[in-house]
Amino acid sequence: MEYSLHYYDLVLVCIAASLGLGAGIGYATTIAIETSVAVLGLVAIAFIVHALFVNGPVDQPEELTDEVDLEEVPQVLSPVESAD
Repeated sequence: MEYSLHYYDLVLVCIAASLGLGAGIGYATTIAIETSVAVLGLVAIAFIVHALFVNGPVDQPEELTDEVDLEEVPQVLSPVESAD
């Protein structure tokens, strides 16, 4: 099975990279680590906002109202015993 990167994988990498870069800048330069992590934390928040609201996981708001059949719920998450 071959794995390919998707948009949300890249968003997670960008979040980690921006926070790591903030820590690296704070450690390697005279800029306070709290300042650099806070500023690049805002960049991470921008990635999160874009992933949630600009390019969200659903195409239309109507998709949020679709009911899920009990058979589609994984057994681990099912609150009801299955008929199996």
